Amino acid sequence: MRKLILMLSVALAGLGVGGGAAYATSMFLAPPAPADIAGPAAFVPAGKILAPLVQKDGRLSGYVSFTVELEVGADTAEDVQARLPLLLNAVNMRTYKTPMAAGPDGLLPNIGTFRKVVMEAADEAFGKGVVRRAAITQANPV
Repeated sequence: MRKLILMLSVALAGLGVGGGAAYATSMFLAPPAPADIAGPAAFVPAGKILAPLVQKDGRLSGYVSFTVELEVGADTAEDVQARLPLLLNAVNMRTYKTPMAAGPDGLLPNIGTFRKVVMEAADEAFGKGVVRRAAITQANPV
């Protein structure tokens, strides 16, 4: 009987310690809560962006043309439109070293990776949080 109580108490203590560690880890490593999107939004067309399709080993697989629109606050739309060349430069500086080729032959673009590249470039070009989302409306191989 004593052995059974000892085993149950060790199991309960292990569950408690493990659960507490998991909770503490999630508090420190959890992604931040999404920012509140307040106010009216506007979409700013960034036009067509030609990007290289680079495979994971660094080889060039081809090129793809993306059509992108940026969701921004209505009050910052004109400023973003005026500074689009900075965004295009930042995208170009990232795409040649980011592996975006997908599929068995490497000719399909990974749209999620390109969206991440555009968002990182937008944070650099316009400041953190100015661009709410990047909408990839079209992707065509060249």
